[in-house]
Amino acid sequence: MVGHLPDETTSFVGRATELTDVEHALRTHRLTTLTGPGGVGKSRLALRAAGQSAEHHPDGVWWVDLSPLADDRLLLITVSDAVGLSDHTLRTPVEALCEWLADKRLMLVLDCCERLVNACAQLAGALLAAAPGLTVLATSRQPLGTPVEERIEVAPLPLDGDDEKSLALTLFRERAATAAPGVRLDDPAVAAAADQICRRLEGIPLALELACARLGDNSVEEIAARLTSRLDVLTDQTAWPRRHRALRTAIGWSHELCAPLERLLWARLSVFSGDIEEADARAVCAGGPLGPDDIGRALAGLTDRSVIRRDGTRYRMLDTLREYGALWLAELGEERVLADRHATHFAALVREAHAGWLGRDQIAWYGRIADSHSELCAALDHFLTADPAAALEMGGRVGFFWTCCGHLHEARIYLERTLDAHDEPGPDRTRTLWALGLTVMLQGDHEAAHRFGEQCSIAAWQDKDPESMLSAAYLLGLTSLMMGHTQAGHTVSDRALSAVRGDGFSYPSQLRCRLVRVFALTGLGRLDEAGMEAATLRAECAERGECWTRSYADYQLSLISLLTGRPYEAETHARSMLAGKHQLRDSFGIALGLDLLAAAVAAQGDGERAAGVYGTGQAYWRMVGHPQRGTPELAAVRAECERSARESVGDPAYETAFGRGLSEDRAAGLAKALQGPMP
Repeated sequence: MVGHLPDETTSFVGRATELTDVEHALRTHRLTTLTGPGGVGKSRLALRAAGQSAEHHPDGVWWVDLSPLADDRLLLITVSDAVGLSDHTLRTPVEALCEWLADKRLMLVLDCCERLVNACAQLAGALLAAAPGLTVLATSRQPLGTPVEERIEVAPLPLDGDDEKSLALTLFRERAATAAPGVRLDDPAVAAAADQICRRLEGIPLALELACARLGDNSVEEIAARLTSRLDVLTDQTAWPRRHRALRTAIGWSHELCAPLERLLWARLSVFSGDIEEADARAVCAGGPLGPDDIGRALAGLTDRSVIRRDGTRYRMLDTLREYGALWLAELGEERVLADRHATHFAALVREAHAGWLGRDQIAWYGRIADSHSELCAALDHFLTADPAAALEMGGRVGFFWTCCGHLHEARIYLERTLDAHDEPGPDRTRTLWALGLTVMLQGDHEAAHRFGEQCSIAAWQDKDPESMLSAAYLLGLTSLMMGHTQAGHTVSDRALSAVRGDGFSYPSQLRCRLVRVFALTGLGRLDEAGMEAATLRAECAERGECWTRSYADYQLSLISLLTGRPYEAETHARSMLAGKHQLRDSFGIALGLDLLAAAVAAQGDGERAAGVYGTGQAYWRMVGHPQRGTPELAAVRAECERSARESVGDPAYETAFGRGLSEDRAAGLAKALQGPMP
């Protein structure tokens, strides 16, 4: 299926009438919002309805989890990431997203809109106006409030009737069978207690699941008795309205029955905005009575009690349970200290990733940074208020990773904010200026990027820091190449490399400057020199396990092979480049590599395969939001690719193969390109 929906990890119980209502609404309205209190099952119903409606949306059904967002600054970028748009232009995010969706027939599922109701309403209105084939399904504790919105209230599961009709009891039985297979619910007394639990918890699915999670330690009758006493004595209605009494009771009772260290961890985990790695939980949440060695046991206990859910090495806490943990964190008076600890930990993570960029763990660091994106944003937001100098240091170090992972708009927002918040000169500020210049260059504003390079050069001279000087030279050299000033690009990179001692791997930007020099030699037509230097650079990178520079060395070797009439060697290097860029999640690099691969295949006379690869490349260029880019000499290579491919197979066959590559799933098209020709 095109698109992305989360996996359904538990059985889906009942909701036949609601499903029918939602499916009808999705056919007759372009915006449907499922409303209801926390824990009532809005997301679960939306997931099932979206999956069943997928066949009506040829461009996919795309799920957007908004629960990690505390405000609306990252809403547009989060939605863009979810639908596969990695925009590399100077357009505003809403302009880019509207254009991306304009000709598509797809469904967008906005899950957990309640904290961003106004922003979600404005976004939905803009997207629906721009994209006639778009359908939006939202979940929220309150309606979005737009005139075109169809609202469906999601009620708790029905309680009335016998076992066959009480869907709340059906859900309880299914979850009980998973949590405690030995429990016999056919005993009349046990069945009566189960029915009592369902009624006390008002059929709210999350509350029932929390109750079932206690069956390993308590009998059904004991749970029923405890819930009765909890509900009878409940008096706190300030934080949780009356309609949430049953859920508040179930969560509060689960909280009470957790071990003390589990309760403390629950509160402290609420500082995380997204999925949680155990190593991060140990670093952020340990302290006082909760030692690092206690974290694993407490995580296992919270998992057993359905407070958190485990997915591989990561844990997730439902938004409703996170809110409850945050209330207790405030009661403990630990909000500020945990926010400080969280930000400090992720700043250290970024520092370690930056220091390890040249090593064998480079690919792993890219993945780690990409997977921690929401936490890094939260850490920077905290530092911008609490410690602007720390924000400047962190922003500059993470900026380069973000540009390679496609987060250009976030990078620009945070880099500009950190520079405005702290103006103390030094290597941290120079690095942040450099990262901002690189971001602007990738968005297509080469002249502005060159000006940032000049500012970096002045700052680097003041810093007397080799990495600062090399990074400034890299930015100036690269922007010179992109603007067609090839000799200037060669001169600035060559001078910087001559001025700094080392083995070529002493500084990250030393490696990047070597790459710029190779690009410049190719652009100047000095292909023998460029080929030798690129081959040396590639071998050194491969020996050390470095991927980013190696993949661009492959890019140059592929281009040089094409220009010197060696298409089979060009294909080998292009495919090697693609493999590296795929590992780094670099969509821009993948688009470049696919263009070279198509040109190499076309030069071999296989016009149909070339057209298919070229179409997949165009799909990636659309994803990054602008026409094909690269150094100027690529334009002639692309033109020759299309000319020879069309001549080889004819226009109709070319158009068919190109259209197939353009329209099929990008990941499938890339996998096909990486595999090579069928034997």
